[in-house]
Amino acid sequence: MSENTQSPRKPRVAVVFGGRSSEHAISVVTAGAVLSAIDRDKYDVLPIGITTDGRWALTADAPERMAIADRKLPDVSDLAESGQGGVVLPVDPSSREVVLTEPGQVPKALGEVDVVFPVLHGPYGEDGTLQGLLELSGIPYVGAGVLASAVGQDKEYMKRVFVSFGLPVGPYEVIRPREWEQNPAAARKKIVEFAAEHGWPLFVKPARGGSSMGITKVDDLSGLDEAVEEARRHDPKILVESLLRGREIECGVLEFEDGPRASVPAEIPPVTDHDFYDFEAKYIDSASGIVPAPIGDEATAEVQRLAVAAYEAVSCEGLVRADFFLTEDGDFVINEINTMPGFTPISMYPRMWQESGVSYPELVDRLVQAALTRSTGLR
Repeated sequence: MSENTQSPRKPRVAVVFGGRSSEHAISVVTAGAVLSAIDRDKYDVLPIGITTDGRWALTADAPERMAIADRKLPDVSDLAESGQGGVVLPVDPSSREVVLTEPGQVPKALGEVDVVFPVLHGPYGEDGTLQGLLELSGIPYVGAGVLASAVGQDKEYMKRVFVSFGLPVGPYEVIRPREWEQNPAAARKKIVEFAAEHGWPLFVKPARGGSSMGITKVDDLSGLDEAVEEARRHDPKILVESLLRGREIECGVLEFEDGPRASVPAEIPPVTDHDFYDFEAKYIDSASGIVPAPIGDEATAEVQRLAVAAYEAVSCEGLVRADFFLTEDGDFVINEINTMPGFTPISMYPRMWQESGVSYPELVDRLVQAALTRSTGLR
């Protein structure tokens, strides 16, 4: 008499990407890289794209169609299997069943999801909003929780947290939406006074943006209004920062069984065809970083310490890329962290870990495994 045994079901990973932010295309590129690397013998994979208007769509599992080709950025709408209906997550912790709904059709069950790998960048994905939905659904997910995601997205509050933990932060000023909308002259005066104290040029950027979108280097007063409006196209709250002269250094943090560890750091060399390391330099013209950064053992140990301290200060989980300036005086100043850094083929986070002995597939696997071991809710 034979015993009927079934092999255990493989964990199902929903890779969620795209989204409503201006970083939609970079999220698609990141998803393509993750889908290419995830171990299909170990996991079942469900690709879910979010269109720019917020529709959740079942998409083709086609990483080759998610790359930047001939300077053309990919879009979820080109990958969606249907132009109507959408994928629905259960807002019910007792069920992880994902359902596909289409007009005039009986809802179709797509099976249970064990973990979500959200590779969205910017608002409506990296900022705690998606994380809140997943908490309500009771579905574990890769990366930072609601609070850490929100703080990591908002550069003002990120810097305030860093300061409270004694981490070195450069000079900055915040212009809130009402300030510019109701009294632009007073807001402009505030920025000019900041420049008088810290000097030109200034960087004007969205307070809650990423991928270097909407950032302008402003050399004098004549370019200020245009820079503010460009930043406000991405976020009504803007951040103004002074120029920090020094080398750009990045460091990755990854969650291991015994806690977070830092990678070898990388250096972003000066870009000759761009004023600074902007979107075009990062993703279109493929500016390459130097890994590991040639800064010596003492500086390497210090930036690794600061990267882990920043991770802990914001209560991050899973992963972080921390960006620093190494000033001419030999001091590190933290610029920002990214709680879901880019995973594109040329992204610095995977490259730093590759150089640290963690391959891209192992990196993806570690992140998924770490998420599977965490519960949702208070932890």
